[in-house]
Amino acid sequence: MKGLMARKVGMTQVFDESGNLTPVTVIRVEPNTVIAMKTKEKHGYDAVVLGVDDMKPSKVTKPYKGQFPETISPKRHLKEFRDFGRDVAVGDVVGLELFDDTRFLDVTAISKGKGFQGVMKRWGFHGGPAGHGSKFHREPGGTGHSTTPGHLFKGTKLPGRMGNKRVTVQNLKIVQIDSNLKVILVRGAVPGNKDSMLIVKSAVKK
Repeated sequence: MKGLMARKVGMTQVFDESGNLTPVTVIRVEPNTVIAMKTKEKHGYDAVVLGVDDMKPSKVTKPYKGQFPETISPKRHLKEFRDFGRDVAVGDVVGLELFDDTRFLDVTAISKGKGFQGVMKRWGFHGGPAGHGSKFHREPGGTGHSTTPGHLFKGTKLPGRMGNKRVTVQNLKIVQIDSNLKVILVRGAVPGNKDSMLIVKSAVKK
């Protein structure tokens, strides 16, 4: 499976040949350096370890630096990709050209954190009557655990922390690839804040 680490630039819109407007997310592909190779004989599976973003030497600890070859400066972000779709060697730099023959992508990132939220925002509950005197507006309502079976079932939709989770959006169509700017335009939205790190892979279901 072909995959890289990239950064979310933001959203914009483009027009196609027919004049139709398409909302797109701009993804900037960072230069991904091959840090290590894992083989089935030694590790039990085949994989490629990629790294992006050089670190300051003063910020690197000796144990962390030990996993990098001497010819490669330590990277801030590391990611392992199994069954990599291209023959590479340690020290190679992989970029946008990896997706030249790809039409759909799966994008994984940490979603935006919303903090502690109620059931209406977190789960889409409709709430109670808004009229004067109803005394029931945005509460979750009765959960029924005062009667049989006398306890709250695990997984019940209640208030709590919202967002800040690993989310994958599948089958995002590639609208345009700009080799000069090193960006990919995909149709629709991807998880994460602006400038957040993304894991971009060729689509599993397409």
